[in-house]
Amino acid sequence: MNVLNTITAATRTAFTGPGAWARIAAAAAVVGTVATQHYHITVYNRVQSKDPFSLIPNWRFFAPEPGVHDYAFIYRTTDTDGSRSRWQGVDLITGRKMQQLVWFPARRPEKAVFDLATELLHVIDKDFAVITKMPAYRLLERYVVSRIRAAAPDERVAGYQIAMVKSTGYDKGHDPQMVMLSPYTPLNRLLEQSS
Repeated sequence: MNVLNTITAATRTAFTGPGAWARIAAAAAVVGTVATQHYHITVYNRVQSKDPFSLIPNWRFFAPEPGVHDYAFIYRTTDTDGSRSRWQGVDLITGRKMQQLVWFPARRPEKAVFDLATELLHVIDKDFAVITKMPAYRLLERYVVSRIRAAAPDERVAGYQIAMVKSTGYDKGHDPQMVMLSPYTPLNRLLEQSS
């Protein structure tokens, strides 16, 4: 009973006496801020709807609808004799470490891959001739070709294909889905275009 009396007295003191309005306003701001960050916007948006001057911060502005899929690019090559290689990933994801909660500059290549995928998703329903003109695809293509040339400097590789795959990341309950598959592209096409 003594603990209950202490909690009741502390609560009464916090909300009465000098400075009570400031403490009440601060408590309301904290509760309102936490409530507006909730992912279920339709239920918890009532707090923001009562805030006409936008005094309560909303820190979801970077991802109002969080991403639930990862996008990855894979490629395979075709040799001059017609044999195809296995699919290889454009894998830029680094292993996670505790220090990355504070400082994680190596995340930028991963973010670049996600941005390329997002850019291509805007035109994915168009003809492939439109997709190949996108700066995002040209950047991806040049990166893949540079990896192919570094891995096989001799002239065995005749061409390649690039695919974009959508997966649920760590959730292994769903199989990855192919979103885009480029047609066979001769390897020397980029050299001909640049000269």
